[in-house]
Amino acid sequence: MNIFTNGDGSPPRLLLLGGTSEIGLAVLASLGLPAAAQVILAGRDEQRLAAAGKELPGQVSTMSYDAVDTGSHQALVDAVFADGPLDLVISAAGVLIPQDEVERDVTRAAAMVETNFTSHVTTLLAIASRMRTQGRGTIVVLSSVAAVRPRKANFVYGAAKAGLDAFARGLADSLHGTGVRVVLVRPGFVIGRMTAGMPPAPMSSTPAQVGAATAAALRGGQDTVWIPAPLAGLALALRLVPRPLWRRVSR
Repeated sequence: MNIFTNGDGSPPRLLLLGGTSEIGLAVLASLGLPAAAQVILAGRDEQRLAAAGKELPGQVSTMSYDAVDTGSHQALVDAVFADGPLDLVISAAGVLIPQDEVERDVTRAAAMVETNFTSHVTTLLAIASRMRTQGRGTIVVLSSVAAVRPRKANFVYGAAKAGLDAFARGLADSLHGTGVRVVLVRPGFVIGRMTAGMPPAPMSSTPAQVGAATAAALRGGQDTVWIPAPLAGLALALRLVPRPLWRRVSR
């Protein structure tokens, strides 16, 4: 399946929201982009964005994007589309703050919810409107297995991801038949910068593995991808665990 459906021979244009995200960058690296592809990395740290861009194929540019500055998101989207249609958007903004820290400082809880949930809503609603008008495009949303059933060890993070997961499913339904596709990515524990210092959980993966699986799902026409694949069955089992037993889960 050709994931770039522009049909006019023009180079594909791609946007990574959360432009230094290890997983987001791994998805871009796995797509086999042509040298003429136009890749936009949107994030806060210009130096890290520039460094990340040097590792990617295609013609890379950067834009300033602050996930928690929701008032700026419409203008960002307008500026991106002013230069032409977008073929692929990867919504990868995210932070993981330990539960004990967000309980001590509720402003950090707010920042995590705003980054992991609210920012995706505000940017993707604006992007979806533009893509609906252009009649094509693909939106990749990075959710998590944590969205299936939040655990007491990180329930604020899990709640934010649950909200994002529900939003992505609703967005996909709202765009059905418009030519715009939403791909929902649900990895388990990912060994990387965000989880540094944490012991790996069962069925862990790396950013490269998530990137490769997401690229394969894009080419294969899948709308939902679990990484690794056996997590789909485990997620079903997690929903069935009685609540008294679920409270005993330590992590």
